Amino acid sequence: MEYSKIDKLGVSPSLLGFGCMRFPKNEDGTIDEKEAERMIDHAMEQGVTYIDTAYPYHDGESEPFVGKVLKKYNRKDFYLATKLPMFQIDSLEQAKEIFENQMKRLDVDYVDFYLLHALNKDTWKKVVALGILPYCEELKKQGRIKNLGFSFHDDYEVFEEILNYRDWDFCQIQLNYIDTDIQAGMKGYKLTEEKNVPLVIMEPIKGGALASLSNDIAHVFTDYNPHASISSWALRFVASLPNVKVVLSGMSTYEQVEDNLKTFKDFKPLTTEESQLVDQVAKMIKARTNNGCTGCRYCMPCPFGVDIPGNFKLWNEYAMLSLKDTAIRRYKNLEKGQAEYCKKCGKCEKLCPQGIKIREDLQRVIHDINNL
Repeated sequence: MEYSKIDKLGVSPSLLGFGCMRFPKNEDGTIDEKEAERMIDHAMEQGVTYIDTAYPYHDGESEPFVGKVLKKYNRKDFYLATKLPMFQIDSLEQAKEIFENQMKRLDVDYVDFYLLHALNKDTWKKVVALGILPYCEELKKQGRIKNLGFSFHDDYEVFEEILNYRDWDFCQIQLNYIDTDIQAGMKGYKLTEEKNVPLVIMEPIKGGALASLSNDIAHVFTDYNPHASISSWALRFVASLPNVKVVLSGMSTYEQVEDNLKTFKDFKPLTTEESQLVDQVAKMIKARTNNGCTGCRYCMPCPFGVDIPGNFKLWNEYAMLSLKDTAIRRYKNLEKGQAEYCKKCGKCEKLCPQGIKIREDLQRVIHDINNL
């Protein structure tokens, strides 16, 4: 197993982290605890030491289950990460209650890596207004939090503001070879290098989307190395970046655990030639987008409730990755924000900086979804 050295924090976690948000499930939607425990045990036996959970994962089941499994291990042999759900918090007292509940659910005296969960512009304002940081800093003094950080989902400008606010112990961003220009992106990665803030990466395989590619694209990888899994290329892309200290993988099958262990057991950073292949594949995937929507949301709000960028995002990602079931599910989840509620008023087109023919493209979304 490959281990990182985080001099700033004096720790050396495994480069591969076990994300505890996609465990196998029973028919009723609960965690298949027997199989999930087998997966965690195998990962830890092979050297994985970074275990990442969160308050809302698996409808609140993840923390107590993970805590139960980890009781069999020496507390000093692993690093435990969990998160404070700022999107559910409206007062400092509520934050305190949730933290105490987390400690009970995990059945631990301290958390190695504690994150303010999924910060964006609005939740960051709450962090500051409610005095969350002084509370967390007090928890650090008490030894109940060893390292304080945040995970992030918003635009780069918001990321820059948060990262510059204080000297964070670490932070966590979404990054993969497709999403280099959205959210914090590679620009955010470079800022963490400048600020000496160790980085944990989530969504390195884009929620599984980069684990399997259409044959006409996948051959770029398989022709070069037929023995390497498609997902291993995505993992190695982020793990090759010097300031990336942990790469989280939300593993949902035992086979995924084995494949990821293989990638990190004898880890090799991407060579120059391999980096060029990843770049080639990224360009091939991105070339399949249906339109140039960047998700800037200048077109919003729609007078009729249509989630214009939401429709275009799932439509473009289906064109790139051909994940039929994912596209259908995400379209259904839009509910009254679906493209079919467009009244063709044209207000959005006057605001679009990309000059997209939004009304026409929303009709194309409807046609393509109905023909999946």
